[in-house]
Amino acid sequence: MEMKIVYLCFFGFLAQFVDSIAGGGGLISIPALFAFGIPPHFALGTNKLGAIFGTVSSSAKFIQSKKVHFAMLKYMIPATIIGAILGVNTVLLIDQKILNIIVTILLFIVCIYTIFKKDLGSEDHFTGMHRKNIIIGASIAFTLGFYDGFFGPGAGSFLIFSFITFLGFDFLISCGNAKILNTTSVITSFIVFAFHGKVIYSIGIPMGICMMLGALLGTQLAIKNGAKLIKPIFIVISICFMLKLSLNIL
Repeated sequence: MEMKIVYLCFFGFLAQFVDSIAGGGGLISIPALFAFGIPPHFALGTNKLGAIFGTVSSSAKFIQSKKVHFAMLKYMIPATIIGAILGVNTVLLIDQKILNIIVTILLFIVCIYTIFKKDLGSEDHFTGMHRKNIIIGASIAFTLGFYDGFFGPGAGSFLIFSFITFLGFDFLISCGNAKILNTTSVITSFIVFAFHGKVIYSIGIPMGICMMLGALLGTQLAIKNGAKLIKPIFIVISICFMLKLSLNIL
């Protein structure tokens, strides 16, 4: 049991280090929990508990560095909460293989677009707070809040991409905004999983402490280096996640 905790803490650290820079930490932490024989719903719930430590600490660093856009987020946070609650409550109702196919296709499109659009996220093109942007933002928040509650891995990457592509923020502000919404959905999802008794606290708490350390280190590097660090890691993580889901489908 002790060695299991050590391994899971290592993978938790690595997951949140990556997640704080480009999203996709669940690609590392959830398979690690599965590998040690933890049942799927307990793995998802326990991962949410651990992720709270990482996402909260990472969000705090982005807020401290003023790399978030609260005027937009105040409309997106409620939509994220609603989406996450619905996502957790419907996780048993949809065949996960279908979800894997959908997410794989979306990630392929995201990767190709990000690789070939050289100036993606290099500058801030946000056009301000008006009705169109608020509707787009709330729609993104609800959809990805639902996905994060239902499954999770890749939600941060999709959020970063959405903030850049549909709202015009640069990579760094998009990363900060995504982390705030990811924290919202993680906390909401954890509460619902905990209510249903699907959390292993003896694993989630020590794993979460290591996730916090990974998040702090990754966030510091992201803030310091900006798009030149975030963009390549974002592409690599998206490709890895896409390949993993493709293997699951096959």
